[in-house]
Amino acid sequence: MKKQFIIALLVAGGLWTSSCEKKASTDETATATEQNASEGSAPVAANDPATNPNVASQEAVNPNAPKPVMTFKETEFDFGDITADKKVEHTFTFTNTGQAPLVIENASATCGCTVPEWPHEPIAPGQTGKIKVVYDPTGRTGQQSKQITITANTDPQINQVSIKTNVIGTVPQAGAQGPVRL
Repeated sequence: MKKQFIIALLVAGGLWTSSCEKKASTDETATATEQNASEGSAPVAANDPATNPNVASQEAVNPNAPKPVMTFKETEFDFGDITADKKVEHTFTFTNTGQAPLVIENASATCGCTVPEWPHEPIAPGQTGKIKVVYDPTGRTGQQSKQITITANTDPQINQVSIKTNVIGTVPQAGAQGPVRL
């Protein structure tokens, strides 16, 4: 009997606590609504994409808004023949030919041997930006092709550039006495 009473008391306490949290949440929403009404503005909803940028992007609110456009001077670069012991780099230049600031969220490559560096500040319409790509051919031989994927606030959201090369020369191999000639 004593156990049942304690369990009932715990359940009642849990229900009472959850109802208080719900009421507090309702009171906060009502207070925000009253405050906005007194200021002459519309109520603010936490899940309204127009007022909460964490819910959805502004493009979802206004799909006809001007968008940035990433126009590359070139989308592919060929290093030609390179040796396996020397890193190479190339800089891709692009222009924002759209009507809104361009923001690059990320740039990634198909493998760790290729490392892109991109501007983290917005690129205004008409301005240019650069994406530097460093390729490390260590441990690779033959024809190589690597894609760099750029995620930005453009439409489409994904843009790609690529590098290619032919790695020639010596490549160190595990257990070998010295360099192996190819």
